[in-house]
Amino acid sequence: MFSSDIFKDKIAFVTGGGSGIGKAIAKHFLQYGATVFIASRKEERIKAAQIELSDYGTCYAITLDIRQPEEIAKAAAYIKETVGRLDILVNNAGGQFPSAAEMITPNGWSAVINTNLNGTFFVTREMANTFFIPQEGGVIVNIIANIYKGFPGMSHTGAARAGVDNLTKTLSVEWSRFKIRVNAVAPGIIFSSGLENYPPDLLKGIEAKIPLKRLGTTDEVADATLFLASDMAGFITGETLYVDGGQRLWGDMWEIM
Repeated sequence: MFSSDIFKDKIAFVTGGGSGIGKAIAKHFLQYGATVFIASRKEERIKAAQIELSDYGTCYAITLDIRQPEEIAKAAAYIKETVGRLDILVNNAGGQFPSAAEMITPNGWSAVINTNLNGTFFVTREMANTFFIPQEGGVIVNIIANIYKGFPGMSHTGAARAGVDNLTKTLSVEWSRFKIRVNAVAPGIIFSSGLENYPPDLLKGIEAKIPLKRLGTTDEVADATLFLASDMAGFITGETLYVDGGQRLWGDMWEIM
């Protein structure tokens, strides 16, 4: 569907680009001609990912904690000094852990909200103020989660991702005057390194509860992200595209505890 140079001369920034879905998104952008900046809190991971991804194009690595506005400002300055502009932001960085709501500690709740919701907003605001608003153009794609029917077993990330879903809608209207498009991708259960954070028993037999009877792939999430970032989606803004094999529409993923 994509021509090989559809993102030629475009600059993309992918947070959480050191592994899993984020790295797949970065790889796809590179394969289609973009220059890509990837960021992660873990320096060793992001440097290793940069070396791997550089086989596909020009890739820069940034060590970044998205919860820290000062670090984000430095990242924006680095991008501006290096290439002068930014065309596409993919907010992929995040993290969570399974837990019944009554067992989540204040620190656990705050950690997930600060990363998934606050961090996404801080990065988005900084990149918009530094690049998208002054240049009157840009694309933002937020990677959230399947929150269609709530998120039993992970109420903290459900609340945070729902906040990003609403932020997507809000900013798409507020920033339309700057010709900034804002959309989201909501992956279902994706076969990636992120599954390592969940107990095997929790995932046992999970494919049977997905209408398409399989897990999704990181490439499928990347394809959806690139579509929304491309000119082919030029009249789409404020939308959330679910990549979940129909999971949101049928069945219960987790046993009620």
